[in-house]
Amino acid sequence: MLGILQDLKNEIIITLIAAVPVIELRGAIPIAISMGFSPLHSMILSVIGNMLPVPFLLILLEPLFKYFGKTKMFGGLVAWLKRRTLRRSKRMKKYTILGLFLLVAIPLPATGAWTGTVAAILFNVKFRYAFLTILAGVITAGIIVVVLSTHAISLFGII
Repeated sequence: MLGILQDLKNEIIITLIAAVPVIELRGAIPIAISMGFSPLHSMILSVIGNMLPVPFLLILLEPLFKYFGKTKMFGGLVAWLKRRTLRRSKRMKKYTILGLFLLVAIPLPATGAWTGTVAAILFNVKFRYAFLTILAGVITAGIIVVVLSTHAISLFGII
């Protein structure tokens, strides 16, 4: 019984780590594998966690940007976030859906579901297309990270 609770606790931890901006599944998968989860289990938990905030962000970010962008306290932060995201997603504007997919799928720093969601909002991508494209990008990034993580483990004898 304690073993099941410990496994559930670890699954919840991995899911929550994957939901955190910047870390996302790029950090959650290697952590999960190091905790003893199989690569597939690690990826499934991380994709779920990484996607949990996406629908809420797609619905709430635009009104929040509009509201907070007009305030003295947060106006500069909102403008900075918009500039940063637009700078990192210049090519996305030209290729919208493919660009959004690549922005999310390539596991580099400052890319991922959170950045992709902000970019989708800034480029007015419809919810359905944005959600499905971000999901496809997250799954692709998950596959890449699993492959890299398992190869690093086998090459360097980590764990």
